[in-house]
Amino acid sequence: MPPTTRRPLMVLFLFAAGASLAAQAGRPLDPSDWYRFREVTDLTIAPDGAAVAYLVTSYDKESDESRAALWLADWAGHESLELTRGESVSTPRFSPDGRYLSFLSARPAGDATQLWVLDRRGGEPRQLSHCAGEVTGYAWSPDAARAVLVMHAGDESRTPKPIVIDAYQFKSDRAGYLTAQKRPHLFLLDVAQGTCAALADDPQRADSHPVFAPDGRTIAYVSQRLGGPREAGVDEISLIAPDPGAAPRRLLSTWSPNRQHLLWSPDGRLIAFLHGDELKYNAYMSDKLAVADATSGRVRELTAHLDRAVASPQFVADGSGVEFTVEDDGTQYPARLALAGGALTRLAGPIVVHELAAAAGHTAVLVSSDHAPVEVFALEDGKLRPLSAHNRALFAELALGSVSDISFRSRDGTEVHGQIVAPPGLVPGRRYPTILWIHGGPNGQDDHSLTLEGYSPPLERQLFATHGYVALAVNYRGGTGRGAKYARAILADWGHKEVEDLLAGVDYAIARGIADPARLGIGGWSYGGLLTDYTIASDTRFKAALSGAGSGDQVATYGADEYVVEYNAELGPPWVSTPLWLKVSYPFFHADRIRTPTLFLGGDKDFNVPIIGGEQMYQALRTLGVPTELIVYPGEYHDLDRPSFLVDRHVRYLEWMAKYLKP
Repeated sequence: MPPTTRRPLMVLFLFAAGASLAAQAGRPLDPSDWYRFREVTDLTIAPDGAAVAYLVTSYDKESDESRAALWLADWAGHESLELTRGESVSTPRFSPDGRYLSFLSARPAGDATQLWVLDRRGGEPRQLSHCAGEVTGYAWSPDAARAVLVMHAGDESRTPKPIVIDAYQFKSDRAGYLTAQKRPHLFLLDVAQGTCAALADDPQRADSHPVFAPDGRTIAYVSQRLGGPREAGVDEISLIAPDPGAAPRRLLSTWSPNRQHLLWSPDGRLIAFLHGDELKYNAYMSDKLAVADATSGRVRELTAHLDRAVASPQFVADGSGVEFTVEDDGTQYPARLALAGGALTRLAGPIVVHELAAAAGHTAVLVSSDHAPVEVFALEDGKLRPLSAHNRALFAELALGSVSDISFRSRDGTEVHGQIVAPPGLVPGRRYPTILWIHGGPNGQDDHSLTLEGYSPPLERQLFATHGYVALAVNYRGGTGRGAKYARAILADWGHKEVEDLLAGVDYAIARGIADPARLGIGGWSYGGLLTDYTIASDTRFKAALSGAGSGDQVATYGADEYVVEYNAELGPPWVSTPLWLKVSYPFFHADRIRTPTLFLGGDKDFNVPIIGGEQMYQALRTLGVPTELIVYPGEYHDLDRPSFLVDRHVRYLEWMAKYLKP
């Protein structure tokens, strides 16, 4: 058995403890706390419900690398064990008989990612697949004799070769240029022999998210045809026998831009899946849950009436219903829907559930709150019982800001919701320097959570609050949690209604006597960076801005980022809809209206919102004489990974705001 770390579990309810931290004496968050953060993700549960496995990502200062380790916790809550050391792992799964824990890893460093297993009874990790390529996903057969792998060919040559592009959508953040060699296909692994055989390998398709039927005779998977604009964004759910040379059968086509996983019902008659709406709504999409008859392909919608996004679906053990999470106005609660009659039962709340896993009548969840980061819990009769406590010691040292819900009217009368994060020890009647910190997306919301991922608006608001600022969150139109109409309000009209909502939130904080109108800051990352650019080009009241991974000239991003499919569907091509493209690019073309000192930041390998977006805005402000700097993180994508860069970003955030907002 590999060396393990044993951790006694807390008995008290984590959120009760976490909520009290804000009122206790403690220190502020420090950028160097990144080296102590533990990000909990990728929850899975054993078939018998007796244990859960998950990943814990840590950030090492000496190596300047992050590492994801596999952890195992027993359902009784007696202990949790760290099972892997060394190279990072991903995609943990229990084998169907529960004997093994499987995961993906590139071991030793530099090797191709392959499938590995750990015997829960003891022993070292063992490499299960030795395939010629990179394994990016997998699923076990019910008898554990086989596994279906999602894999793309590896490049064994050390000599760079020309990159040949022939796909309509040819870029993806982190994956890079989507060449034919990087298209994922399905392969069948014989577990005993360790051999791989091609299963679904049409070179004109990308295949993913396979799952075996309960009887092991069929595999359902998602397939996307890589043709021109007409095929882009359309996924097909197909079926194939687990035999090399078998022909796939298309079951149905659906809009599912997030490439969601599939689920078989326990009796093998239904396939559950998540889907969106037509492509032009992709940026404002709320996933809906549906089931398809595995024989006819007939689809039955299950959650369209909710008008809320759902995630993490799991069939209950007897197949009578499905459990999932529902994103709703600052929360994300767990629910169960009965297949017969469609009755919806709320399982707990109001809380924020990030992931849900269920088996054998047990439901495990990843949950966080305003003052407690994501941890693992058992969900029993509507109550949460902790199964992990990886961040307890660190957050016991901190004095965090209090979080209050707010509601106000935008310029056109629309009701908008948000949050105020007040600094510890807030003195009533005193005005504070205030930072409007904008969530990305726009498909997303500010909720009552605290995540420790590379880009976390709640964490950054707490960073500012613990250093004496009021931090303001606004769930502007275009975001989720308030229904489809609210999300689609900015369709082909970027930087208009969102900016009105954001400014209305600032006006509200000023009217309440908490925000100092002479010391206002603004910032965000991704779409939060875009909205920062839009807002400072619309209003000169802000004395400092932080624009991360943003863009002011959307014309320049056409073909340079990964969103050409969405652009064409929502805006039309630039040569057809030129006035509209210029309208949504007004921060760059009206840069002469900007007076706010602005720090631009981004990764030089970002294909989501390429660094050119920040470079152009920096160049414009530099030309105009507005105080500005540009920070480029080498080798980084849309989300930063390198721990020293994560620390550096928070240091620069605090220094820039202090320079312009504090006496």
